[in-house]
Amino acid sequence: MSLYDAVLFDSDGILVEPPAYETKVEATRAAFAEVGVTDPPREQIDDIVTGTTRERVREICATHGIDVEPFWHARERLDERSQFEKFETGCRTGYDDVTCISSVSQRCGVVSNNHHSTIEFVLDFFGFEWMFDTYYGREMTVESLDLKKPNTHYLDRARTELDAESVLYVGDSESDVLAARRAGMDSVFVRRAHCEDVTLSVTPTYETRDLRGVTDIVG
Repeated sequence: MSLYDAVLFDSDGILVEPPAYETKVEATRAAFAEVGVTDPPREQIDDIVTGTTRERVREICATHGIDVEPFWHARERLDERSQFEKFETGCRTGYDDVTCISSVSQRCGVVSNNHHSTIEFVLDFFGFEWMFDTYYGREMTVESLDLKKPNTHYLDRARTELDAESVLYVGDSESDVLAARRAGMDSVFVRRAHCEDVTLSVTPTYETRDLRGVTDIVG
């Protein structure tokens, strides 16, 4: 008998290649331009791209005298569009080992810091949706920034929907491991090429190099 009732997976870096940093920079710069800020400091762009908070976005907007909502709406819309374009042109793709999730007997779900609508696109575009019973990304609002991992909000929602007590969360970042720990879940850190040399300050329950290792753990 398995230790786990359900298995949850991150999306970027686990199911699909993570977005290129400069692609997110370009989308953020375009959002600033759309609300009349033509030369934002690179530090502000980097803060937004690397994982900002609602309060930091408000501070940045205040320095330019712009309203938060129009700027953030533009940023989310342009960021999402840039991701769709990279998938559609083949510049960004899914990982070959995702199909092995179909052999997992437990109920499975996706929990990501990316937009909920982007996760919906990914599952449909790559034909992954049939392997998952639920999926959660964040809403395209500035308020949702404070619900991103390592906040457990979306992990908790997925666990409740799957009616699972013992859950394994599979991710590729320290925030994934930390969110799992805070939610009372075990974690797998998948050390793919983009995070091969990452040093974690929090210890995952397991480490593996690909999703085949995950199926061995839960099997």
